[in-house]
Amino acid sequence: MDNSSIGKKIEQYRKDNSWSIRELAALAGITPSMLSQIERGLANPSLQTLKVLATALDVPTFYFFIEETPTAELVVRSNERKKMIVGNLTYELVSPDFSGTLATAIMRISPGASSSDTPLAHKGEEVAFVMEGKIKVYLSKDEYILEAGDSLKIPAFMKHKWENNFDDDAVVLFSVSPPAF
Repeated sequence: MDNSSIGKKIEQYRKDNSWSIRELAALAGITPSMLSQIERGLANPSLQTLKVLATALDVPTFYFFIEETPTAELVVRSNERKKMIVGNLTYELVSPDFSGTLATAIMRISPGASSSDTPLAHKGEEVAFVMEGKIKVYLSKDEYILEAGDSLKIPAFMKHKWENNFDDDAVVLFSVSPPAF
């Protein structure tokens, strides 16, 4: 990340707090001239200077180094979702990708289909919401029938399985953190 990107972030945080250059410089213990140069990308701030600016702005120092994600990459159009079809099971990725600490997908299970032969576990914690139909879910050694509007939480490493023993498709929206499919 170059100095101008760091400077722009500092400037944005300063403006978000409605502070002048003089006010933030005083809080951080640096000169207004130095702060102005940092914001314009003309000065290379030391790590210590970034730490005092972060403290004054009440943000973690690493915020200055995080690359901005173009917002267009965060939008997923319904007709552009990534799909995976496995037998009578369809997954549509609602989140843009599997990066980060959370992923959300829609699972459509046809009548007579199941998510696996036997209950499986994964490292991700999961929350699921039944959007349409009915579905049987196996949690550890227990079984539950969920209907539209019902939801559940599956702790990490708990064995589970989805099974549609009913006449209509079941549609389940679920999120997993961290992503594990």
